[in-house]
Amino acid sequence: MVSNRRMVYNYSLDRAIAYAVSLNKPLLVVEPLAKGYRWSSPRFHQFIMQGMKSNMHAAKNVALTYYPFVETDEYPQEGMLRTFASSACVVITDDFPCFFIPQFVRKLSQIAPCLSEAVDSNGILPIRGTDRLFTVAHSFRRHCQKVLPDFLSESPLSSPTSNLSLPRLEPLGDDVISRWPSAEPLLSQSDSQWMTNITTRLDTPSTDLVGGRCAALEHWRRFKHTRLDNYHLKRSHIDVDATSCLSPYLHFGHISPHELVRDIQDRGNIRPEHLRRSIVDGRRERWWQMPPGPEAFLDQLITWRELGYNRCANDPAYDKFETLPEWALATLNIHRNDERPYIYSIEEFDLSLTHDPLWNATQNQLRKQGTIHNYLRMLWGKKILHWSESPETALSIMIELNNRYALDGRNPNSYSGIFWCLGRFDRAWGPERAVFGKVRYMTSQSTARKYNVSTYLDQFAPEQGNIDA
Repeated sequence: MVSNRRMVYNYSLDRAIAYAVSLNKPLLVVEPLAKGYRWSSPRFHQFIMQGMKSNMHAAKNVALTYYPFVETDEYPQEGMLRTFASSACVVITDDFPCFFIPQFVRKLSQIAPCLSEAVDSNGILPIRGTDRLFTVAHSFRRHCQKVLPDFLSESPLSSPTSNLSLPRLEPLGDDVISRWPSAEPLLSQSDSQWMTNITTRLDTPSTDLVGGRCAALEHWRRFKHTRLDNYHLKRSHIDVDATSCLSPYLHFGHISPHELVRDIQDRGNIRPEHLRRSIVDGRRERWWQMPPGPEAFLDQLITWRELGYNRCANDPAYDKFETLPEWALATLNIHRNDERPYIYSIEEFDLSLTHDPLWNATQNQLRKQGTIHNYLRMLWGKKILHWSESPETALSIMIELNNRYALDGRNPNSYSGIFWCLGRFDRAWGPERAVFGKVRYMTSQSTARKYNVSTYLDQFAPEQGNIDA
């Protein structure tokens, strides 16, 4: 359990249970957390471990053995995968198309002495259901309209361990427990005691956002009952708390897109057979036969989110500058030597030391809370492009800061957002401008004219500069 970290609505767990039942073997669910992965920090560790604590409680009194492991200096993870796999009949893991998971899956297939499978439980559509790379949301939405009804009729199990009967696992040997002890005693302590001697970037502290399934469900309930109906109207408003706050939970697999879609369909008494199968035009509105708020949210959850998964699953170079659309590469290259109004280093960007208080506020929010308001996240990336010495430098800065601080970083959806700032999934725009060329242009001034940013600035901006770029 390495990316979809949940005990329900999980095709990986369903598959493992099916094998255990057919073979009449005990089921061991291992949820590891490595120490030395790139961008490792208390921020990500605490969020993941809060999810592990939820899973630990969910696995009580069911017919499987849940084994959480948290790597420390004293207990390195090296050799654990090979040792645990050596005693298995079948090994099931998660299929996830970016960060270190693809390399992990390849390593598992090489060292497991038995059948190993990577199971996709990322979204509604299978990430490898097509090898076509979609270049814009409209064409991917048309694809979804063709195939979604069939996949919406399927779902991982909502309660896969209910009435499950399997043989009990014999206690693990002392040689295993002494090298890779269960994290249950650690998880039973208070959160504030977790980080000692665990993570590598102690300068990226945890945030107030609590991880785990219970917290994810609470955010979902609040959004569903108070914000969903007006989502289409207010999601971009900076002064209104109108978003779901689910992106980190989706990233770490603490909640499933299937259960969100099911809840929305149940709420509107809509079934897959009610969808407008005869309409395949790529338009968002009315295809779901729902009010505009739920339709707008489903478009974000399925079209935009899974567009990113399609890219990462089918393009190993998803994070490379050269994979931008040809028009974007051409226009950025034409304007690469344009004079920049300002040029900042990654350290200056990181510490919010630009001349622009609104941009500084977005970076402050990212650094302190692990997120940026949806609309301002686009501005954040656009201005890094504007104030970097080259578009390639801008891309590397965006990736580094996002993956260092964002709770939903290192994810296909966040790579989509970063690359959208440079033209991916977008089209050429006019008039042509310095630095940007035909890439869509955004400014803090236009944002401040469009939305009320005063409260946001009061909350996150240091006292410096003017909104002038």
